Amino acid sequence: MTELGLCSRREADEYIEKGWVRVDGEVVSELGSRVKPGQAVELDRRGQTAQDGRVTFLLNKPVGYVSGQAEDGYEPASVLLVPDNRWAEDPSETRYLRTHQRGLAPAGRLDIDSVGLLVFTQDGRIARALIGDDSKIEKEYHVRVEGTVDAKGLALLNHGLSLDGEALRPAKVSWLNEDQLRFVLREGKKRQIRRMCEMVGLKVVGLKRVRIGRIMLGHLPPGQWRYLSPDEVF
Repeated sequence: MTELGLCSRREADEYIEKGWVRVDGEVVSELGSRVKPGQAVELDRRGQTAQDGRVTFLLNKPVGYVSGQAEDGYEPASVLLVPDNRWAEDPSETRYLRTHQRGLAPAGRLDIDSVGLLVFTQDGRIARALIGDDSKIEKEYHVRVEGTVDAKGLALLNHGLSLDGEALRPAKVSWLNEDQLRFVLREGKKRQIRRMCEMVGLKVVGLKRVRIGRIMLGHLPPGQWRYLSPDEVF
């Protein structure tokens, strides 16, 4: 079900237990049931309705908040997802409900010193699309740096560096201005951009994520959030 993009693994377990999953038209209620090649797996209308009711928050994370669980005395960015911090210009007509906090998880991360677009979602399909091992969705960052780098170093930032013994996927890195680089990545290893820059003699002094796939940070103010609209797709 996860491979078909119907839902996350956790959601699949829930839907199977509720009898909302059919294989070749027959209800499957036992977790771990095997599906043979060519068999049709379907999520019935109740499951689809449950999926459609899940929400996704887009937050402009400020400095000083961690993406996931609280650590070292710092609060998680999720504490900002309260009605008072909703962007007044949010184009979505979704009405805020307390239930929108249930099962909410960050789909990706920004370290404590970084700012910009951070996604929280109840929808396992979105989480998998953004952070799954096979994710091909681009993430764009504007990175202020100190130091100089020659053409060879810039070429290495685009392709040729390794972290933790693994070669990095090709990136798109270019100068925005004299002290700011534009990074476009299809992966997100811990402190990846900062470590990449260190390897070519640059020090990151500011990092902002401005885009994930087709979704732009735009004019969303720091510390505020909006809903992902039904017609928006990463």
